[in-house]
Amino acid sequence: MPRIKEVLNEIGESQESLAKEIGISQSSVNHYANGNRMPSYQMAWNIVKALNNLGASC
Repeated sequence: MPRIKEVLNEIGESQESLAKEIGISQSSVNHYANGNRMPSYQMAWNIVKALNNLGASC
């Protein structure tokens, strides 16, 4: 999900704020954002919901 970085930049938020919103480590968000790890369907949905809560329109 390399678009995570782009969306975070668009809304002026950090990986840390996304991690806190989801309840996971910043390291995990970084792995998803860099494409090093693929999130489960449920985690992908949690990421989308968290990004929307932070001000994105996903």
